[in-house]
Amino acid sequence: MQYHVDGALVPEDEATVSVRDRGFMYGDAAFETLRAYGGEPFRWDAHRERLQRTAETLGFDEAVPDDLRERVAETLAANDIEEAYVRLSVTRGVQPGKLTPGSDVDPTVVVICKELQRGGLDGERVWDGPASVQTVRTRRIPSEAVPADAKTHNYLNGILGRLELRKAAAGSNPADECLIRDMDGNLAEGATSNLFFVTDNGLRTPSTDLDLLPGVTRDVVMDIARGEDFPVETGHYSLDALRDADEAFLTNSTWEIRPIATVDGISVGSGPMTKLLQRLFDERIEDRHY
Repeated sequence: MQYHVDGALVPEDEATVSVRDRGFMYGDAAFETLRAYGGEPFRWDAHRERLQRTAETLGFDEAVPDDLRERVAETLAANDIEEAYVRLSVTRGVQPGKLTPGSDVDPTVVVICKELQRGGLDGERVWDGPASVQTVRTRRIPSEAVPADAKTHNYLNGILGRLELRKAAAGSNPADECLIRDMDGNLAEGATSNLFFVTDNGLRTPSTDLDLLPGVTRDVVMDIARGEDFPVETGHYSLDALRDADEAFLTNSTWEIRPIATVDGISVGSGPMTKLLQRLFDERIEDRHY
């Protein structure tokens, strides 16, 4: 594989950054993950804008290069792949080892990718089956401490949640995703996913006024649902609301729409709305990328 590091394509084993890079030392960096279908990034503008917002939150908004999309295209072409997971990282760069950032920024910009299955109507799911989900004691960091809508290299919150799954499994297979609640006990999100569930009243998802990162795929699913005149509600929900749901699923750029099989061992499963949203999502990918 070849990766894009600071404007140049380099072999994977040479794709390195300095041990004094602030992204490595402090998590002082912004990143995005996205899917490429047919060689084209899906919802590029949305991902680019969120990356820019995170960089602005961190105080180095001018570090995001104007030619970032071209760097993605070059990385895909160099590896001769069109169906891919793509990760973009922009750090504050190498600075003296002190917590307070310097005013001058020489950013480190990295693009990596790996091949995935084809998407769309003729594609294959990247997951093996519906997800098992388990709630964890780890709570979502409040936005007053770390802005929830900033997608930074500091993913310790989600890592601690995933480690809880491993510990709870006691040597057997852990659940596929942890479900993290906010400090008040409201459902927030998974470690790397957004949550949806279905009741008699329609489609439900935690509101963005909670401590969560609203995903690009989340927005696409809500747009599709509203286009079909499905009732869509955002709000504050308890764990019992999810356990009692008729259907539930997770979304992120890699999984797209993944049904939830169980929540804490309680069967939930997919249903007609989940399956229809999957088909409509696949149709949108097929129409726009193939």
